[in-house]
Amino acid sequence: MKLVFKTAVVAAVLLTLFNSHRADAQGCVAIRHFSSCNGNTLSSAILAKGDWQLGSNYRYFKSFRHFRGTHEEPDRIANNTEVINHSHAWDFSLTYGMSNRAFAYLSLPLVLNERSSLYEHGRTSRNTTFSRGIADVRLGAGYWLISPDKNTKGNLAVGLGIKLPTGNYQATDIFYNVGPQGEPQVRPVDQSIQPGDGGFGFSAEIQMYRQLANRVFAYGSGFYLLNPREANGVRTFRETLSPVLQNEAIMSVPDQYALRAGVNYGLGNSGLGASLGARHEGVPVRDLLGGSAGFRRPGTVTSVEPGINYQKKDISFSLSVPVAIHRNRPQSVTDQEAERLTGTSRHGDAAFADYLINLGIQYRIKGKAKAGETNSSPMFHTN
Repeated sequence: MKLVFKTAVVAAVLLTLFNSHRADAQGCVAIRHFSSCNGNTLSSAILAKGDWQLGSNYRYFKSFRHFRGTHEEPDRIANNTEVINHSHAWDFSLTYGMSNRAFAYLSLPLVLNERSSLYEHGRTSRNTTFSRGIADVRLGAGYWLISPDKNTKGNLAVGLGIKLPTGNYQATDIFYNVGPQGEPQVRPVDQSIQPGDGGFGFSAEIQMYRQLANRVFAYGSGFYLLNPREANGVRTFRETLSPVLQNEAIMSVPDQYALRAGVNYGLGNSGLGASLGARHEGVPVRDLLGGSAGFRRPGTVTSVEPGINYQKKDISFSLSVPVAIHRNRPQSVTDQEAERLTGTSRHGDAAFADYLINLGIQYRIKGKAKAGETNSSPMFHTN
């Protein structure tokens, strides 16, 4: 029974840790739906050799609070000039256990985005643009450094992945009051709601958990996405707003990253667990590889992340609601360039959300064990 109980607690920890495996930044900070603001895409649990796991994860946020640096600009809401993004994303994932320590995954994301603004429509009336469809597909592999059969109290996984440019990075919609005579025009939608970014990406990922006490586990995860492509050639039309924005006429292809850590508490033998953690995610001002020219909104979000999870045999559910406590939109490369050329201070803004809703479901399909091998990790045996 002790092993069964520990199994339920560890499973709850891992489900909380891995179900929120996207980096969706909370706002106009242009983080692709990569399992942003949520950690990474290593695995949803420790799988036995031959096991398959099907997963679906839904995320939603509304960004509307404008920040320049760490300073909020409440007048944007008061004057009805704020930009409002509604972002919906669904990840459909498939994970395969190559052994009880190695696994491979494939993730297919779908997005539906809506953006309401004044400045993109001639500043005369508020209008809305939309984007939808497949985002950037991700695939990769990971490895648990400690055999799960030998140690149920802690483990560490590392992994590598790639992001394919399958999402449309030049989606268009109608913009009003922007033509030479004030007529509508078809233009690319804002970078923050483009389904894709147009670049091949490479990710490095890490995840861990450790038992601290009876029913209490610590967890942590992190990833960094390298996007070597500098710019994707898609016009932003920002240069039509002001001559100082000439260097922001083409969209950049930025890196992104996310970190998560916290503790999970198992609520008896009910299959329920509760967690509390912190997460930090962002788009850097400059990329690690490749150039950093073109338009981007760099920024970071630090959040407090409460969550609940439930497991019943081979199916599990999780819900987390990260709440932003610190938001920062630093000067971008193009801000710095414009400031040097004009001698006038230049610092763009970005809109952020107050919170993110993250809801996941996972289903395990157990493989057939070979002679002398266990059918699944003893950490996940349940009654």
